[in-house]
Amino acid sequence: MIREANASDLNALLELYLDLHEKRVPEDSPRLREAWARIMADPDHHIVVYEADGRPVSSCVCVVVPNLTRDARPYALVENVVTHRDHRGRGYATRCLARAREIAEAAGCYKLMLLTGAKDAATLDFYRRAGYDDGEKTGFILRLD
Repeated sequence: MIREANASDLNALLELYLDLHEKRVPEDSPRLREAWARIMADPDHHIVVYEADGRPVSSCVCVVVPNLTRDARPYALVENVVTHRDHRGRGYATRCLARAREIAEAAGCYKLMLLTGAKDAATLDFYRRAGYDDGEKTGFILRLD
């Protein structure tokens, strides 16, 4: 089942992110709770999950960003695309990305952007099959940590 995350999904998402790039589930802290509360309260921040076996097994984040260009049409960003290792190859991430696209289209976005640190051909081909073009723009990252 595809849906948006709800307040009770925090721990399941944190565990799912271990299959993304996290090394450990973060300690429960005021900072973590504050971030989660802000995400849950933000109508432009969407955590899309695919639920199987009663828990999220695939997810992506879609954030709609208000904009002053393109006739004041917003754009959207996709991040944290992940599927639990035991559930890969079943189309769950594809469904999550499709829902992110629906969210962006419903918000009137003129584009949906995704960055990935993946270098393997299978992952890059997956994003291409989902409709993302890796030849149109150049992405840069400035790490602040």
